[in-house]
Amino acid sequence: MQQGSGFLSQRQRRLAWLGFLLAAIQAPVAAKLVDDSSWLFSLVVALMVATVIIADDGVRRTAQARSSD
Repeated sequence: MQQGSGFLSQRQRRLAWLGFLLAAIQAPVAAKLVDDSSWLFSLVVALMVATVIIADDGVRRTAQARSSD
């Protein structure tokens, strides 16, 4: 894969993965510790970050397919 073919830079991509992992880990921990449903916010944030990572993968694959033709 080309490094600059997606809309996220390599640093932004690493930070997105880190944010996704932290939010995904925090959601079940908060669900155990907190009585209300505020842990759902962490779950929503993790899903939004995952959507951005998946969209960046799609752009990178499209750019790679175009460059290989």
